[in-house]
Amino acid sequence: MLAGVLDWISEVTDRLGDWSSNWWFLGVILAIAFLDSVIPVVPSETTVIIGGVAVATDLAPYSLWMVIAAGAAGAFLGDNFAYSIGHAFAPRFERRARRKPGFAKRLQWANGQIRTRGGLLLITARFIPGGRTALTLSSGITRQRRWWFVRWIFIASLIWAGYAAGLARIIGEGFADDHTKAFWIAFGTALGINVLIELVRHRLTRNTASTPLPAPALAKTDA
Repeated sequence: MLAGVLDWISEVTDRLGDWSSNWWFLGVILAIAFLDSVIPVVPSETTVIIGGVAVATDLAPYSLWMVIAAGAAGAFLGDNFAYSIGHAFAPRFERRARRKPGFAKRLQWANGQIRTRGGLLLITARFIPGGRTALTLSSGITRQRRWWFVRWIFIASLIWAGYAAGLARIIGEGFADDHTKAFWIAFGTALGINVLIELVRHRLTRNTASTPLPAPALAKTDA
């Protein structure tokens, strides 16, 4: 079973590696980064890393900054789309909160967390598959100011894409003759750093859990 899954993953990454030697792979990077923001099972980091490796191994007809731009654009558009979905469902959540005091407290707690720590949360969550989608949806559900959200997501998207592509470029240069090895080492390094970020975030969250934040009233309008 495990061997079959690993073979399938290897086949997919090999196919993406073959595609990365074409200009249109930039469109693939953008599209997958967009989808990953809404459906957190699509491997957006994988495509950005493959693009960075392709640049490092001289397979790509495009430059590193184009890989970063494509990944950041897809992530930015996808996160804003997720926000819009959450915002569209905000009235339904608010009606439920009026009926259920316990749910209202959780919704207000989420609102307080985002309003107090939201900017840094949006940046760190971008490196956590699933976490970024939950946070962007929650930002819309709790009616965070749109312009505030757009500013932070713009920064988060650039940092995320620059990190993934830049790491792949640096590591890939040492394996210019072996595209597959370059990808797997870059991917493993990125995965390890993501796990470290999540562990640090979890530790910080535990340390601050004993200090409850004020729960401001839910915003009624967008700025």
